[in-house]
Amino acid sequence: MSSPMTPAEARVNLSAIRDNLALLRGHAPGAETMVAVKADAYGHGLIPGARACLAGGAGRLGTAYVREALELRAAGITAPILSWIIPPNEPLDEAVQQDIELSAASPGLVDAIAGAAGRAGRAARVHLKVDTGMSRGGAALAEWPALLDRALGRQAEGTIEIVGLWSHFACADMPGDPSIALQLAAFDEALAVADKAGVRGSHIIRHIANSAAILTLPQARYDMVRPGIATFGLSPVPELGDFGLRPAMTLVARIALVKRVPADSGVSYGHLYVTDRETTLGLVPLGYADGILRHATNRAEVLAGGRRRRIAGRVCMDQFMIDVGDDPLAEGDEVVLFGDGSQGEPTAQEWADSLGTITHEIVTRIGSRVPRVYR
Repeated sequence: MSSPMTPAEARVNLSAIRDNLALLRGHAPGAETMVAVKADAYGHGLIPGARACLAGGAGRLGTAYVREALELRAAGITAPILSWIIPPNEPLDEAVQQDIELSAASPGLVDAIAGAAGRAGRAARVHLKVDTGMSRGGAALAEWPALLDRALGRQAEGTIEIVGLWSHFACADMPGDPSIALQLAAFDEALAVADKAGVRGSHIIRHIANSAAILTLPQARYDMVRPGIATFGLSPVPELGDFGLRPAMTLVARIALVKRVPADSGVSYGHLYVTDRETTLGLVPLGYADGILRHATNRAEVLAGGRRRRIAGRVCMDQFMIDVGDDPLAEGDEVVLFGDGSQGEPTAQEWADSLGTITHEIVTRIGSRVPRVYR
């Protein structure tokens, strides 16, 4: 049960994370597993989420930013970590000192990492990223030879060690999209160029597969796979089902106020919901400041009093209302916004579908006012 002092909490099932990871590893038995724990482990809590992943058999962790990796190190996590978004003025010296692997997609960034390594007195471990068709991070294929040349030069002087070659899919969550085969072909081409340039050996980790590719593209698994959202039980390809994954997060709140109102009562800002009879309203103390999208107004459902109820009226910064009709409702009663669906509550996928978004946004938006409780 929630503490009486806690109006809401996100309950995170660590066993579900471990089980999901075991399922994903079963799809790529010959590959190493690096779990992306960026964005506070997709809203589930960086440190507990990372530890659950390691307990479930992950050999490595991945973060978007160096500061996330440093937080893992400060918590005593010693597993290999790769950070891949390196804007200017990142703490590269500390990253190298803390043995954090870094991604590079330009000769200039290779030089910056090498400089940090020189100051740290140890070689930096670097993964070189190639853009195979997403037009986001990574070196374009035309620039790939120059990146390899600069990295090999820095490796020869002992400031960096090339340990990985990688890329990222644009449409792996769209099975059959023509870009998938094109990106695989481009990645194979980039690997061949790297091998010819001298970047070769069993220590080089080749990786491109995200959650969707792990589950749908056996040919994309190479030496390592990078599960993200699927680790936390949310399907990366919802139209193909849940793949046996179990959602790890259940978001709950306690009713803060119950009131009886007459017919034709306008509810919340703008009176976008008007009661059609005398009815009971309940105030749920979560709002868009906590990550409940304002777009959920009159759309998303919650479980209250054993039944699903649609949000009634505008979602506010700190609260929203539900209409329970003549059903009993008391202050302190628990409302489930989303969970694994086993008790009849909506799932994060249902919330995403009703709001025209993806589950990533639903779980990562849950804010810091909502404590995470681990079970």
